[in-house]
Amino acid sequence: MKEEFLKYKLGNMSLSEKIGQMIIIDYRNTIEMNVDLENLLAKFNPGGFIIFKSNIANFEQTKKLLLDIKEIGKIPAIICVDQEGGRVQRFDERAGFQKYSCMFKIGKTQDENIAFELGKKMGKELKTIGINMNMAPVLDIFSNYQNYVISDRAFGSDSETVKKMAFAYAEGLLSEDIIPVGKHFPGHGDTSKDSHVDLPIIYKEFDELKRLELIPFIEAVRKKFPALMVAHIAVPKVILDNTPSSLSKIMVTDLLRKKMGYDGLIIPDSLKMKALSNYYTNNQIYLRTIAAGNDFLLMPQSIYEAFSTIYQYVNNGTISIDRINDSVYRILNLKFDCGFFNKEYIEFIQQNNFQAKCRRK
Repeated sequence: MKEEFLKYKLGNMSLSEKIGQMIIIDYRNTIEMNVDLENLLAKFNPGGFIIFKSNIANFEQTKKLLLDIKEIGKIPAIICVDQEGGRVQRFDERAGFQKYSCMFKIGKTQDENIAFELGKKMGKELKTIGINMNMAPVLDIFSNYQNYVISDRAFGSDSETVKKMAFAYAEGLLSEDIIPVGKHFPGHGDTSKDSHVDLPIIYKEFDELKRLELIPFIEAVRKKFPALMVAHIAVPKVILDNTPSSLSKIMVTDLLRKKMGYDGLIIPDSLKMKALSNYYTNNQIYLRTIAAGNDFLLMPQSIYEAFSTIYQYVNNGTISIDRINDSVYRILNLKFDCGFFNKEYIEFIQQNNFQAKCRRK
């Protein structure tokens, strides 16, 4: 019945509503709902909202802001945050949250119970304030000691430590109904550049990646991990050019989706990062992100431009409606599992049972 409900839900959505669901927006430097944000949410009904430190003053204020965001639009937004612990932690003492150590220290314990309890504790805090999704854990392997962008954010320098500890941490998040997002496919651990600043390039062939970087992601596929994030990293020995993985159909659809068999949500890293904007226009970024097979546009530079670009390319046939429907179905499925449609689903079941009884009569 769940599948029938989701197909019914998808079938009753307009193209505009579908594209809106494929966008996760940020809205910096406000701590309360304002007219501009309210209009933005009402107009586009984005699929998600990601919160930053500039949105946080204290616990009660933040909880109200997130509740206000969820109440606008036909379909509530997934509320996301980067709350890894260590130096990537949006919620801190201001919101009454604990300050957590870096994951590298957690990995050194080699104790999966510690990782699980950390994820559970963090998940409980996030759930209380209104978060649905945490952009963690990091599945990268810290194998290049010149790599300052990952370094102590990783659980370790070997694949077994990362695999064991990261997934225990993720199970802790899931135990509190927080959706974890494993990142950054195909692995950001052996890079010397920061993708916030420029495009990192990894000169490894697929078999080399498979022996190290891909091991945690292969495990994520096996464990049916709910969401993975794709990095803005070029792997020219795999795809024969310097297209970032996040914009590459070979990496997202052919490798991750088909060859590796991943059927969860695929999210690109932030589309504002200079690994993309140094080399592509905004329109190129939005088109290539969706054409590659990503399910979301995460933090586009302009929600207006992102929406109009995808709408235009679907209308002229550059992007197929099937490509859009595939992603929106996965997004709706995630939101169903988060309980977003409980009331509608009960009404749908009751209506279908009533119709079935009428047909039998």
